[in-house]
Order: sequence, then C-alpha cells, then structure tokens
Amino acid sequence: MTERDLIEQIRNLACEKGEGLVQGIGDDCAVVAKDRQNVWLLTMDTLIESVHFDCSWHPPYLLGRKAVSVNVSDIAAMGGQPVFALLSLGLPADFTPEWATELSRGINDACRQYGCLLIGGDTVCSPEKVSLTLTLIGEIEKDRVLYRHGACPGDTIWVSGSLGYAAAGLDCFRSGKVVGGNVEMPTGYPSALEPCIRAHLNPEARVDLASSLARTGCVHAMMDLSDGLATDLSHLCRQSRVGARIEAEKLPGREGLAPAASLLNKKRRDGTIVDWMIAGGEDYELLFTADPKDSQAILAVAAGQGLRVSPVGTIRTGQGVSLRQETARGDEDQHISFQGFDHFARN
Repeated sequence: MTERDLIEQIRNLACEKGEGLVQGIGDDCAVVAKDRQNVWLLTMDTLIESVHFDCSWHPPYLLGRKAVSVNVSDIAAMGGQPVFALLSLGLPADFTPEWATELSRGINDACRQYGCLLIGGDTVCSPEKVSLTLTLIGEIEKDRVLYRHGACPGDTIWVSGSLGYAAAGLDCFRSGKVVGGNVEMPTGYPSALEPCIRAHLNPEARVDLASSLARTGCVHAMMDLSDGLATDLSHLCRQSRVGARIEAEKLPGREGLAPAASLLNKKRRDGTIVDWMIAGGEDYELLFTADPKDSQAILAVAAGQGLRVSPVGTIRTGQGVSLRQETARGDEDQHISFQGFDHFARN
C-alpha cells in the first residue's frame, strides 16, 4: 500500500459532511467556516527523527524553525495567513536541557516571524527518537481560498523559487562530506553549497507571495511542494481531473545544484540534478496554475517581493504527468506521475 492509497482509504471512511465544513481531506488544509466572510484553515504535519531529520547534523534551533515553516507552508498554499499553532513534542528520556531550549527558541522565533501564536499542545516521553507534530490554524476570506482542484487545460504551470535544493543538501549531509552541529548553521563547507544546505535545514514558507497571488484572482489551483514536483503536481492534476507536461529545461535552479553534484561525484550529473528537481521533495515552494494571459501580472507580483516564479509546463486534457526533455534520440516524454517521496514506498 502506498501513502496515497492509505490516505484515500482514510478519506473514504471519513465523514466529510458536517456543519461548517467547506473542504475536508484532499487539500493542503481543511477549510471550516468562521463567519460570513472568512474561513479557518487547519493543517497538521509531523517531523520524525531519522525520517525527516537527523540530529547529528540538524541544529535544534533550525529544526524548531523548520517544524513551524513546513506547517505554515500548507496555510500559505491556500493563500491564507497563519494565526495559531499547537505543538506535540516527543523527546527521549535522555534529552539535554540545552538541546530542548534551542529547539524551543527556534519554534518561537519562527512563530513570531510568521505572525502566529503558539497556544498549547502536549509533551511526552518518546521511547527512542524525537518527534514534533504541529497543528496550524490560519484564516482567509472564503472567496480567496486557493484549492488544488481548479486547474484547467491550457493553464501555465508555475513554481516559485528553485527546485531540488533541499534534496541536494540532504544528500550532501548523508555523504558525510558536509558536517552539521549544534550551531545555527553548519560551517566549513564550500560557500557554493550554502543555498542547498540552507534549503534543507531552514526552509521558508512563501506566505506573502501566496497571499498576494490569491488577491490577484489569477490563480486557478495551488499547493505547496513537499513531496517533489512529480508527486505534488500529480495530486493537483488528480484533484482537477487533468494531466500535465513539464519541460525539463524550464525547471528553475539548475545552476545552484551543480556544486552539490560535483561534490558528490555524480557520474550522471544532469540526470541527478533533474531527479533532485522533480522527485527530491521538501522544496516548500509554491506550485500553481493560471491562464497564460495572466503571466505578466504573476511575474509582477513576484518581482514586487524580490522572488522568482517560473513557468515550467502546461496543464493538458487527460491524465498523468510527463516530463519532456532532450535526449540523444531527440525530445522525449517520460511518465513521472507520483515519482516523488512516499513514506510507504517499497524498494
């Protein structure tokens, strides 16, 4: 059973009818009516040691920040603003007070940055590993919520920022050629790797960009990139009942991944870079679609915030996601649906 099979099973068994419920399982957040003009956005995400992070290289301060950012990213993906946070923290019995203090400092600093309040939660003793689960509550005007299900054939597919950096940073740590520690940012690695290292350790949720895009009324569908472009775009397409094609040469950030590929002595360097960009996961950038006629408006919104957004493909009729790239045999389309991260994938 894959992760999406499990989620679908849970969704089929869950009751999705109830007073005030606007959107249940199947999007970045659940949407619940607040009043006549506004809705609540609710999401939860968990980080587990040895699955999502490794304490040998992830400083506790940055881990605290990341735990907040990855949850806030779900609120951003629907165009909302985070308001409240609840924390469930599991720590092994031998945790050090210094480590816990730095973790807490990171959580609180990130909450302040994003403008949300930590209002409660739970603390437990974990048998072996650290676990952090955050519930985020956000809000937005009900007519500005951006869902996954609005993509239309002919839409341009956009992504914010660069892709694959977090995956490349993770591989650098796993190789042992970059070493972390209990400081806010590891030192001693080539400066060219910093964007990848930072993307893995300390991602930023695109709250302001997403909110600005929602206000334009141009965006048809949006979600955040957590499991990789191949999987997340597949989810968006499935919810919208459409297909998609990505153009490999349009994927943003290729130049910043070359130093990591060189450090790791990747023989198929270009293939490795494309794999990071479509299947690496943990980008926490925005993935959205819009009518091609609104491209200049979208570029202007991003430029006003000093951020990059890139058109990377097109929504099509049909099903599935393909990647078009140049090969020795000419341009070829490769089926890439759901080729990103899956917690229950069997190798």
